[in-house]
Amino acid sequence: MKESIIVLMGVSGCGKTAVGKALAEKLGIAFLEGDDFHSQENIAKMSSGVPLDDNDRKSWFRAIRDALQKHPGSAVVSCSALKQKYRVDLTDCSKTVRFVHLDGEPELLEKRIQARTGHFFDPKLLDSQLKSLEKPSPEENAFAVNIEPSVQKIVAFIRARLEASDQSL
Repeated sequence: MKESIIVLMGVSGCGKTAVGKALAEKLGIAFLEGDDFHSQENIAKMSSGVPLDDNDRKSWFRAIRDALQKHPGSAVVSCSALKQKYRVDLTDCSKTVRFVHLDGEPELLEKRIQARTGHFFDPKLLDSQLKSLEKPSPEENAFAVNIEPSVQKIVAFIRARLEASDQSL
């Protein structure tokens, strides 16, 4: 089977890391944390409440894509991938890439961000992310998942969708 990548995408606070780790564990594949590929400049910018622009994101997506390309085997990666052009950049590799959009109401996202500790993302940036978000279409090899249920239920839903579409790993 061709190596596959599942990109858990969405705005900050949607659960990319928690769902990503749990999904990767259930599938028996690696999890890559997209935030680990940010430059120090990007982290400093976001920490000070300044949203990233396309130029800032270009090197970040390149670093993620290169890591996925070099990674042996299949993997789950967390990455906001808010715009269609960013998702195109991530698919420019030899592996099949599937996007799972973790989608939720702004109030729930804000509540989750406020409850986080030790993360560089300034909660004031949520609005800019929501405005930038271009929800993916099925033509992008993508589907959306509601983030209100538990992580376990979200993971079960994702696995079922992947298996139903013959995209299981």
